[in-house]
Amino acid sequence: GSTTGRPLMAALDLLGRRWALRILWELRDGPVGARELLARCAGLSSSVLYDRLRELTAASVIARTGDGAYDVTRLGAGLGAALEPLDAWATRWASQLDSS
Repeated sequence: GSTTGRPLMAALDLLGRRWALRILWELRDGPVGARELLARCAGLSSSVLYDRLRELTAASVIARTGDGAYDVTRLGAGLGAALEPLDAWATRWASQLDSS
């Protein structure tokens, strides 16, 4: 993974961590505080949340705002754009599964 020196593997390691993509999804429409993130993500523990927030911040995908909320960075917004085709594929896939 991230020890191979391959950026894609490092990115997949980061995004594959439990709750990482869900946290990014919740930040897609603008800044959200940690308490609100916990409320939006039923089953997410505060310790895992803060671990993911630290990791995503260290990776420059999110940053804290002046009021202490979390928001995607320019780099994080680019990640969101890169995930849009995957979201479109997943939507098509789910509709095909529903019609089977």
